[in-house]
Amino acid sequence: MVSRTTQYTKQHIKTAKSSRTSIWLTLGLLSLLTLSLSLSLYGVSSADESKSHTADSMMTTSASTDAGHEHGSTDGHATDAGHATEGEHAEGEHGESHELPNIISIIFGHKANPTITDIQYWENVIFAFLAGLFLVVVAQRAHSKRKMIPGRLQNVVEMMVEFFYDFFYGMLGKETKRMMPLLGSLFFYILTMNLMGLIPFLKSPTTSINITISLAIIIFLYSQYVGLKGLGFMGWVDHLAGSPRDVTGWVLVPLMLPIHIIGEFAKPFSLAARLFGNITGEDIVIFALVGIGLSLTGDSLNVGIPFQVLFIPLGLLFSVIQALVFTILSTIYLSLMLPQEGH
Repeated sequence: MVSRTTQYTKQHIKTAKSSRTSIWLTLGLLSLLTLSLSLSLYGVSSADESKSHTADSMMTTSASTDAGHEHGSTDGHATDAGHATEGEHAEGEHGESHELPNIISIIFGHKANPTITDIQYWENVIFAFLAGLFLVVVAQRAHSKRKMIPGRLQNVVEMMVEFFYDFFYGMLGKETKRMMPLLGSLFFYILTMNLMGLIPFLKSPTTSINITISLAIIIFLYSQYVGLKGLGFMGWVDHLAGSPRDVTGWVLVPLMLPIHIIGEFAKPFSLAARLFGNITGEDIVIFALVGIGLSLTGDSLNVGIPFQVLFIPLGLLFSVIQALVFTILSTIYLSLMLPQEGH
């Protein structure tokens, strides 16, 4: 009896160790994938912005020169065009922002249109990295300090793992054990990034469409991998074709196949746009409340009425809901790619 109890205890510790190890490793992998995709997307957008700024500059210079020659006063009109260009540039540099300053913009200055060489251009990637690093440290600490009688941190982590396992099991069935580390990490990663916007001098990286698209691309690629592995290539194609089994089904294949393909590509963009739009709206509301508080105190005081504090409970709720919605929809997309016996 003692031998069986000891064997069960060792097996339980081994299983718990493996589960928590996979969770914090997945957190690290998820963060790295998100950052790498974000860097790529930021690089593409920076190249487009550079081309746009170059083209605008050339057009402005050309227009100024032509105007000068046309009116016979090249120097005067070129000077006016130069002043106009400087004025527009200054307006862009100091234009209105719809978000509160963060530690990066305070230290390195704020620009309305930062370039790739400005540290502010990478602030969303930096804050996303800090969110992932924070979660990796917490998960690793809970794993390294595990005990038979759990402490507070271990107890909280185990309760959350158990809750999400039961939650995902209803949608994924026996595949829950394989997919839970990714989905659980996804939820807490998004939640942490959402909550960062409620902390003074920090910023929600999910207010950047590049970050949310990166997360959505990860889910898209993983769901296609799950479909190819579980269904096989022909089964995956059959799924996209609408699984035709009769004459009517085969007749509708030319219609169903492009619809399913468009739907597969639309899923990640809907995920990204939903998360980006809601968290950006939340930050705009906080910014507006801070502005109202400052306007009511007048210029005599440098501190405004903290109306934004009233919004924090609602902001916490919105952050949890948006992280949960993203995770639930991702779970549904993955479940649709599983073989029928895996549901």
